[in-house]
Amino acid sequence: MAARSSAVFTLASVTILGGLVAYAVYFDYRRRNDIDFRKKLRKEKKRVDKQTAQAQQAAAINTDELRAALAKVREEPIPPSSEEREQYFMAQVGLGEQLCAQGPTFHLPAALSFYRALRVYPSPVELIMIYQKTVPEPVFKIVMELTNLDVSTPQSSEATAGAEDSENSEHSELPELHDVSEEDETSPTRTGPPSVASSQEWDRLTDPGTIRTRVSGYYDNFPPKSMNVSVQPAPGDSTGLRKILVVEKDVEAGEVIYKEEPLVAVLDADLEGQGTHCSHCLRHIQKDMAIRPDSDRLGSVYCSKDCQVRSKVQSQNLLFGLDPVLPPEMDGGMGDLTKPARAKAQEAFTAYIKTKGKAAPLLAARFVARQVAIETGKMLPTKSGVAAEVSPGLDSEYGMYDHLERLRFIEAQVSDEETQLLSAVFAAALPGLEQSIPSERNATNLGKMSYNAIGVCFSGGRDDKPVSAERPEDQERTRTPYGTSRQVGCGLYPASSYMAHSCAPSARPSFGSGTSELHLIATRPLKKGDELTMSYVDVSQHPDETPVEARRRRRVELARGWRFRCDCTRCTEELAAAPPSSEPGSDVEVEKDGSKVEEVVKRVEIGGPKDSYLGPD
Repeated sequence: MAARSSAVFTLASVTILGGLVAYAVYFDYRRRNDIDFRKKLRKEKKRVDKQTAQAQQAAAINTDELRAALAKVREEPIPPSSEEREQYFMAQVGLGEQLCAQGPTFHLPAALSFYRALRVYPSPVELIMIYQKTVPEPVFKIVMELTNLDVSTPQSSEATAGAEDSENSEHSELPELHDVSEEDETSPTRTGPPSVASSQEWDRLTDPGTIRTRVSGYYDNFPPKSMNVSVQPAPGDSTGLRKILVVEKDVEAGEVIYKEEPLVAVLDADLEGQGTHCSHCLRHIQKDMAIRPDSDRLGSVYCSKDCQVRSKVQSQNLLFGLDPVLPPEMDGGMGDLTKPARAKAQEAFTAYIKTKGKAAPLLAARFVARQVAIETGKMLPTKSGVAAEVSPGLDSEYGMYDHLERLRFIEAQVSDEETQLLSAVFAAALPGLEQSIPSERNATNLGKMSYNAIGVCFSGGRDDKPVSAERPEDQERTRTPYGTSRQVGCGLYPASSYMAHSCAPSARPSFGSGTSELHLIATRPLKKGDELTMSYVDVSQHPDETPVEARRRRRVELARGWRFRCDCTRCTEELAAAPPSSEPGSDVEVEKDGSKVEEVVKRVEIGGPKDSYLGPD
């Protein structure tokens, strides 16, 4: 019976952990950026606290159990740097909140999470007072019991040394505060809803800064100053919603303005598994030099072990592999138990991806998978080895979704089958993880990939890509001046996504390193403050085309792929100079730009009504 209970508890714990990761991936950005959503969370927290207080307490936790749990916590290393301690603190507080909401059975795990956060907080007494006002009473009492056991029980030399290495001397010893847990006339009643003041204290602790300050501050931090560019409001746009990329220094024609790695990238479907290109960096691989994993349902190959490792930890294992998703410290044997279900779900998803042969669904899947890897990594005390490959180059203040959230997108048609297949892959790997991709979020992610992905072409591109059998209006397009048919793959580049299209661009993407690393090169001399533009399509005149036919081809392709009518200087001048009868069909059938921004971005930028929807602008 005890073994069975342990197995059930392990499964339930992993399910809660999956829910927490999903929460971090999808809901946390809303808690940080959406005022109304935070109010709903606070209201829900009050309801859960009240129900928990009224529920019958589970079996009492005896001192021996607490001592055993405390001993395990003491063996865990304290993160060495301030940044790692902050990430660890936030992760443990978030896990504690999630576990509290699951009822009395999870009081001890919740208390251990809050206690871990207490170990690294610079002012333990202050944090205990905040816990007293915000944490459900049964959980708070366990935290206090752990604290008092900690100061009354001799610690190992290793744990003591770790505490002494902390920046603040208060880490070396936790306070013994029996009286803190006792109610007095002025103490808040923790069995009921927390007061507004205590909720504000909790928000201040876990969500520093106001929503508007954080959102507006994004463009002060991104793109990094080293890229020599900035994101600015588009001239003539009174709403401030439309953004452009401008250069922040004078550059000469042919000069590299910046280099940028993709957040996620995919190889074209006809090249995947052929052994000719790396599935991670898209580099061309010499014959018989490809590295093939022992198990990979997509058939991916790599140019190096480094690419193989990065791909595996960022997204490939979750989507197409069977190794445990969680690190050994957190897996608890679930990796072996979930293999059959994962294999079945991955087989169905892989078959769908190969049948469709499009990049956007796989880009969207890889994006969410990499978010999961990053959030899971934050739950570990330190980053080392493979875990450090999850988020190289990503800013600690703004994460992957902060970058994606602000990008424009177009409405995407996503079948229920596609969402269900991807959800099944996530659920099989980590129960609860499917919550990170509700259907509307998956559709938005897909729309952003379709609108912003940039094609990767080497040396002018290839000419052996199979011709699509789809109707022209249904074919997938990516931003590339060589044309989508000449690319080897594509990727999402957060800074470069802000470049608008022009048929006479001021810059062009190049991939001179032979990988998916984008080099932006000026096509003409530019002054500081000039807008950077690129051509989304092939704007050259083909040998078998007249000038009128070339112009119409590129404008039709832009309308089909990005849903706008190009009115750049070149198009305007050419249309003005052409005879009225030279433009078959008068013009492309697009009157307004069909791209959008997310509602939360609109509300923060221009203060729109909370239920308004951003249509074409």
